[in-house]
Amino acid sequence: MGRGFCASSFVAVGLVVLVCSAAAAAAETHVVGDSKGWGFSVAYDSWASGKAFAAGDTLVFNYQAGVHNVVAASAAEYRSCKVRNSADAAATAAGSAKLDLKKDVNYFICGVPGHCATGMKLRVVAN
Repeated sequence: MGRGFCASSFVAVGLVVLVCSAAAAAAETHVVGDSKGWGFSVAYDSWASGKAFAAGDTLVFNYQAGVHNVVAASAAEYRSCKVRNSADAAATAAGSAKLDLKKDVNYFICGVPGHCATGMKLRVVAN
């Protein structure tokens, strides 16, 4: 019984490692707005529709430094287009940001006054 139990345990542990490795390798990177990037020229709801997002995927926001930024927002901030903390916006002012998705609904907005209200906001549901 001892050898059979050890062999079964070894196989079970191996399967767990294999499944976890496959899940980690399956994470995808999505460039927001594709070649147009993060700016005024993309309808982000349309961009996101039809795409499959998963928890752990990375969104890459490419934008003109000093003109735009990106902030991970709450539902209330997304609706109101108001950033809770200007330091959040300043931290992503470099022209590119990579943000990982959490399970369920994720919200992102441009924290520059007026930009979110003109459409620079994104809602993504990650499974």
